[in-house]
Amino acid sequence: MASNKIQFRSIHELKDPALNGKLALKEFQEEIPVEDFLGDAEQNGSSTSRRDFLKLLGFSTAAVTLAACEAPVIKTIPYVVKPHDIIPGVPNYYASTYFDGFDFASVLVKTREGRPIKIEPNPAGGDLGKTNARAQASVLSLYDNDKVKQPKLDGKDETFDKVDSFVIKGLEEAKASGKKIVVLSHSFASPTFKKLFAEFKAKYPTAELVTFDAYPYAAGLDAAQEVFGQRALPVYDLNGSELVVSFQADFLGDYNASSLESSYAAARKPSATMLRHIQVESNMSLTGANADSRYRLKPSAVNKTLVEVYNAIVGGGTSDKTATEIANELKAKGSKAVVFADGSKGAQVLAHLINQKLGSVAFTGKANLLKEFNGARYQEFLGWINGGQVGVLVTNNVDPIYAHPKGEDFKKSLSKVPYVIAVADKKNEMYKAAKAVIPVANWLESWGDIEPQTGVYSLMQPTIQKIYKSRQIEESLLVWKNGKNNAANNYYDYLKASSASLLGSTSFNKALYNGINPSTNSTTLSYAGGNAAQAVAELGNFKASELELVLYTTTSMGDGTQANNPWLQELPDPITRMSWDNYLTISPKDAEKFAIDNDLNARMQLDGSIVNLTVNGVTIKDVPVFVQPGQAEGSVGLALGYGKKDSGATADTGVNAYPLFDGSNLVLSGAKIEKTGEDHEFAGIQLQNTLMGRYEIAKEVPLAEFINVPFDDEHKGWNKPLEYHTISGALPARKIDLWDAFDDTDGPHFNLSIDLNSCTGCGACIIACQAENNVPVVGKEEVRMSRDMYWLRIDRYYSSRQKVEIYEGLKEGMAVPELYGTAFGDGGALNHPADNPDVIFQPVMCQHCNHAPCETVCPVAATSHGKQGQNHMAYNRCIGTRYCANNCPYKVRRFNWFTYNLNDKFDYNMNNDLGRMVLNPDVVVRTRGVMEKCSMCIQMTQNTILEAKKEGRRVKDGEFQTACSKACSTGAMTFGDMNDKDSSIRKVYASNRRYYLLEEIGTKPNVFYHTKVRNRVEK
Repeated sequence: MASNKIQFRSIHELKDPALNGKLALKEFQEEIPVEDFLGDAEQNGSSTSRRDFLKLLGFSTAAVTLAACEAPVIKTIPYVVKPHDIIPGVPNYYASTYFDGFDFASVLVKTREGRPIKIEPNPAGGDLGKTNARAQASVLSLYDNDKVKQPKLDGKDETFDKVDSFVIKGLEEAKASGKKIVVLSHSFASPTFKKLFAEFKAKYPTAELVTFDAYPYAAGLDAAQEVFGQRALPVYDLNGSELVVSFQADFLGDYNASSLESSYAAARKPSATMLRHIQVESNMSLTGANADSRYRLKPSAVNKTLVEVYNAIVGGGTSDKTATEIANELKAKGSKAVVFADGSKGAQVLAHLINQKLGSVAFTGKANLLKEFNGARYQEFLGWINGGQVGVLVTNNVDPIYAHPKGEDFKKSLSKVPYVIAVADKKNEMYKAAKAVIPVANWLESWGDIEPQTGVYSLMQPTIQKIYKSRQIEESLLVWKNGKNNAANNYYDYLKASSASLLGSTSFNKALYNGINPSTNSTTLSYAGGNAAQAVAELGNFKASELELVLYTTTSMGDGTQANNPWLQELPDPITRMSWDNYLTISPKDAEKFAIDNDLNARMQLDGSIVNLTVNGVTIKDVPVFVQPGQAEGSVGLALGYGKKDSGATADTGVNAYPLFDGSNLVLSGAKIEKTGEDHEFAGIQLQNTLMGRYEIAKEVPLAEFINVPFDDEHKGWNKPLEYHTISGALPARKIDLWDAFDDTDGPHFNLSIDLNSCTGCGACIIACQAENNVPVVGKEEVRMSRDMYWLRIDRYYSSRQKVEIYEGLKEGMAVPELYGTAFGDGGALNHPADNPDVIFQPVMCQHCNHAPCETVCPVAATSHGKQGQNHMAYNRCIGTRYCANNCPYKVRRFNWFTYNLNDKFDYNMNNDLGRMVLNPDVVVRTRGVMEKCSMCIQMTQNTILEAKKEGRRVKDGEFQTACSKACSTGAMTFGDMNDKDSSIRKVYASNRRYYLLEEIGTKPNVFYHTKVRNRVEK
């Protein structure tokens, strides 16, 4: 049964029913950029045809093949005495802790010949072992060629010995004069670091440890201090909940310093007790995109609704219709409901008090200890500096000049500090302002420990020798405390001794092996206060205005710590599908009101207006504007973490929004925009890889229908098996073939299941695939040209609840968007489906079809079918005709327009020796002129088979994994052997929610999907 909901990917597709056809025509451009990669001055002036291009390409391929026959003369140094723990060609895994000042995860680090190449989740870590996109990408930040590589003194290269002499001199002078010695660090929940600093303070009594975070969670910490009596964020678990209501809280993103993705997905399993999700917000957030019911309100209205819900819950009553609906649902669920809120301290206080009233079981009583910022303490520190009371300032990889609204004032005040020492990774503003610079060691080069939450102790160990002359802050404190060349300056020994009291009977080596361990820390939170009247007054003081601004963090950039990571910059935003940018999001109606344009040019590329944004007297210039379906009228959104100057070539992307952020309030009133008259070129990937106008690609069904209506009901079935009417009667689509079936009974036969109900669109799988398979970064210009190289993409589909007239063609099953004709109407009615659409995220990779259209059209048999169900690519056979890409209905094949490695045109990690250290030697780096695509991580599956063979056993269920299935924190992806009758993949295959993408064309994919279920009553 075809859905009668409108499904669209962008406003432009909604406005122009013929857009799919235009996109299809533009998919394979005729204007080949030959001059860019042939590099022949004589050829540049010629009009080279596509046929001539293929001739040249064929010749160059043959020439490379002939050259490869000659053995290169390379002077090699063999392992005379081989390290006992390194076997060439065999990876080593180390349990460690990813912590960069903003993100935390217990991880396994995969190394090859002594170099880390991949980050994996640590199964022992539970929810703390899940990795987001930034954790997956952090391995590339280790090989950042723009890092500070040498200690500096007065701007010149110097030795650690000279720098330490300078610092110790400053410390002694400050101690003698009574001036303060301040270590300004990001939140650092390390018990050993704190112990070490206490000893440092014992030697230098005026020493003070002050915390500064770019994104400090100040509102949450202040609210916790008031409600729980402790400055620690509460830990939640949604497994026992049946209703979650969120007011501006992006709890699947960076809200509360931890994502709730895992327990959220577990609670969202379709059943009578499935978690229902209500979101009240202004921006279309990742969390809001996953909601069952979403109320889009400007921030002032969100605050008012939260207050009304609180009044209704505590017994005061409310006349607000929306608040009444939400409060009634909360009361009905009682302790199985939970409320989250963000934006200000008052909002979070009210959320805590509502949860207390409900007795919410989602509140665990555990404390998240990762964030330690105290606004009052930081203001006290600024008073010390401005008063000339600070003699030595040591900054631990923080940059208040960039990330604080009063950054320029802070920069000026540094002139009052005689000794400024920056422990830094980039040549940023703090680097420039410091007299001495110490390069900071990456977390993969460091020893350390973290107590992320109650009862958990996590260890960090180096997985590579320090690449440059860098040092972690703990090593510096030891030197400055004990003196140079002291035997006690070894931080490994110090950490090992310190951890003994925290590990109990567990040995240090065993704890390192585990990565994450139980802790004696028993901090618990309980409700102890909360001033509701004050919180209500605070929210009431937020004055409504024509435009209100919401600041937020993106899944790729976070607070900007890894802004120079090209994997993260190129990762498309899950909602907008734009990369290499931040931008002001605005609603379609406000865009019309303020004459904001988002237009597609002749190449189907998006261009948009540029504005100057002013809030509270602070102006951010030249901000591009993106028209976002689902954005509340009267509100605009802007992402933090972009626009970092002097932090690497990649980091200088977008605009810096931190001058608008006071560290506490994410919502701001009185925003004003002024068009500059200029246009911005966006780089997006949603308007490419079109599935040719086919309808109902991402299926969805209401929960009541899922439970009460048989999936295969003749009239109302929500997932009726596809049938063909033949001369012999109706037959299931899977039983009808034009080709003979492959014999897949011998050995494993791989399938991949993707549950649309669990996929949140976070993008961790995309980065994991990129790291595992050496997928190159192509840059903004090439993404804009629709030449991204991703093997895996997550398509974002909007769908409108608006019912439309079903035309005769639809009644006959021809469910394509063009058949809606003029159902959208004109003028204002045209934008109605974009006002507040539902969202579905659908990961799409090579479907590894058993009857693959690509295989039948390749003239050189470069793509062929494997016995295990995988569709193979032989790169050295491929001559780049692109017939396979043209014949692929899923648009998952990529053509290498250029050589992306060692090419100055693509000055990213593959263009320098350091960045190339991240490459996986098990996967070839592809050259130009060939097709590439998802291999279903054949190197991983074959290694699993070989390991089991060496041990003389069968492969166990769960051992077969792909990079994407391993990285998925929600369990949306299940990979396994269909020939193992007891495997998990066979169990999910039996689900009545299973369907195949474009099953009607008969490709018989080895990837299948599960229908998304929405827990709401359809109106």
